[in-house]
Amino acid sequence: MEIREAQEMIKKMYYERDHARGIYATFTWFTEEVGELAEALLKQDINSLKEEIADVFAWLLSIANLVNIDLEEAFLSKYLSHTNKQ
Repeated sequence: MEIREAQEMIKKMYYERDHARGIYATFTWFTEEVGELAEALLKQDINSLKEEIADVFAWLLSIANLVNIDLEEAFLSKYLSHTNKQ
């Protein structure tokens, strides 16, 4: 699955709810998930790490949807140029 496909999947599943909640409340949920990822890192629990990384990614995709940013395009635009410089 491409990042763009994952973003579209999250949009179909959650956009209406995220839009109704608003960008700032959605960002708050994102930061909560980052906190849960931090806890999983401290515990070094691989199952929790997998779940929390997936949650952080999904919430990041939701934020990208709310601000109308294609995350795959943004990522490639920034980081593909870095690999060409090395």
